[in-house]
Parts: sequence; structure tokens; C-alpha cells
Amino acid sequence: MLSAALGVFLLYFQARIRVSRTYATAAIPNNDVVSTNLGIPPSLGHSEPSSVVQGSLSLVNRVLASRIDHPFLASPLRQPVYIPLSSLLRSKHAEHSSDQVAELDPTVFSHPIRRDILHLCVVHHLDSIRQGSANTKTRAEVRGSGRKIRRQKGSGMARLGDGQSPMLVGGGVAFGPKPRDFATKLPRKVIQMGMRVALSARVKEYNLRIVESLDWPGTKTKDMVRRLDELGWDQKTLFVTGKDVIPTGLKRSTENLYKTNAMTAQQVGVYDLVKWPRVVLDIEAVQWFEHQLSRDHRV
Repeated sequence: MLSAALGVFLLYFQARIRVSRTYATAAIPNNDVVSTNLGIPPSLGHSEPSSVVQGSLSLVNRVLASRIDHPFLASPLRQPVYIPLSSLLRSKHAEHSSDQVAELDPTVFSHPIRRDILHLCVVHHLDSIRQGSANTKTRAEVRGSGRKIRRQKGSGMARLGDGQSPMLVGGGVAFGPKPRDFATKLPRKVIQMGMRVALSARVKEYNLRIVESLDWPGTKTKDMVRRLDELGWDQKTLFVTGKDVIPTGLKRSTENLYKTNAMTAQQVGVYDLVKWPRVVLDIEAVQWFEHQLSRDHRV
């Protein structure tokens, strides 16, 4: 029977595409998605009623419509991220108004949050900065004579060798620490993903600021403190510039502030983005991160 074969085919087709019943309710006209020529061989000897065929075609249309009207297929995968531009300078020195926004690459600043990736990157960084300089002397390295302390038998006490034995005070250390390298290896792509996740986390927390430039006209720390209080950036703020060197005014006015730090984009790591709650980037730093971390600029 053609109707039975068509029914089995539709059930198999629904199982393969796994369409939820929620999206399989919108029907579309038959001539928009599916034509009457479906490649179905003509019946041999008899024909099915037109109502059965039309009902089957309507069901096919509903299935295909659910595939086309799926929200993840009808809209772009990721929308750009927009952040209002801030200004480190006061209004009389600012060149642009505060109503401008910066358009950020969603593959860099809107990455899904992965706590496990952040943990791997932070542990990798902390392992790399461990000194590993702990050192103890074994019994072969302790200064002293190799004479046997007492005879092997007859004293009623335990057997004992020379004075460098680990059982004696001032002797060597058994299985003590030696200088070693605690650094671990982590794939480059995992570190890059960690950078995307850290930047995206700051965006989702509304703790990422974009400024036109980080050039500061003065060198006085008190002027910088006053300006940071006005902006609300006085609590643990990291300034990141895309230039090769940190601007002189910013560096000299913030180097005495323990709650503020300035770095270049090349120096910033995942640990820095996680450690500092607020991150301020200039336009050049945004361009550098997008060039290095964007999915469209893979190396």
C-alpha cells in the first residue's frame, strides 16, 4: 500500500531530523516547499484517494516548515556585541561624545562561559610562576664522618650506621624536596579559548570598558585617583593598551596605585583577566584581541 509505505517513510524522516513537536505546528502551502512531483513512483494497478495523498503532503510540509522556521536556522548564529564608549579624559579633553558605541566581534567577546577552561588556564599560569627552589640534603650530602656509630649487635638498640642517617638529628633528609620545574603544558588553542571566555565573562558582568585612548596628559597620581573616583573605576581596574608600550602618563600616574595596573595586550593572560574584576581596553587593544583570537583569523 502506498499510504502505508509513505507513513513509514514519514516516521523514519521525523526520527532522523529529530524535530520537536513545538516547532512542527506551522503548515505552509504545498506549492511553496513541496511540489506534487516528489519522486514517488506511481501506483501499480490502483491509485490512492486524493485526500490521503493531500494529508500526507501536508504532513511533509509541516515537517519541512519546522526545519525552515527553526529559530537557530532563521536567525544569524551570533549577533555583534555593542558596548558604549567611555573616556578616560574629562569632557573638555574628550574628542568623542559618550553616545558612541563599539562593535565587538561576537566570536571573541560573546563566547560561551567555560569554567573548566578558565580553571585549566589559571592553574597552568600558577604552575609556571612557582619557583621550585626547595632543596634538602640527603645523607650523602650532609657533612660528617662515615664511621659507624655503634656496633651492629649487642647494644640492645636498633641498628645504626653513620651520623648522617635520617634517623638522627642533624642527619640527611629522606625523600626531601629537590629543585624542580612545576610548569605544565597546555595546548595553544585551549589558552586562546580561555582568553575568549575571560573577555566574554567580563562583558556579561558589565565590567569591560572601551575607551578611545589611554593617553593621560599628566603624571600626578592624585589627578588619576580623582578621575577614577569620578568614573567609578577605583576598585581593582586593569588598563590594557594595544600599543607596544604603555603610555607614559598612564604608567607614571598609576604605578603607585595598588588597586590599578596597566599592561599591554601582548602581556595580558587569562590569569590577569580573571584576577582584575574590571578591565578597560582601548581601541587598539580591541583590534589586537580580535586579530589574535577571532575565528576568522586562525593561524
